[in-house]
Amino acid sequence: MNRHSEETVGVRYTGWAALDRDPQDDPVEFVCPHCGQPGMKQARRERSEYHFTDGFLQDLQGEMTACRNCKAPLHLSPIVLVHDQDEKRRFEAMFAPEPVTVEG
Repeated sequence: MNRHSEETVGVRYTGWAALDRDPQDDPVEFVCPHCGQPGMKQARRERSEYHFTDGFLQDLQGEMTACRNCKAPLHLSPIVLVHDQDEKRRFEAMFAPEPVTVEG
């Protein structure tokens, strides 16, 4: 059985961008494209495996996970490493979902 997994962007906050959480906790955050539910999973790759691409440190191989709400298989790619508040704002501006307009 071959299941198709949808791609979505994952983000891994570190340093100044992660001041509101436990430093031992190192999750990758994402939003399910099927149901819109935010989710997180523990990061598997070391930070040294991230490469500078398109202005961010990114893991382009990604990781597999499943949405805990709708159980849909997801491929998190790229996973972007965000270190401070300026990078966080820049990431949100570049990777924000585009608003859907309905013409009628």
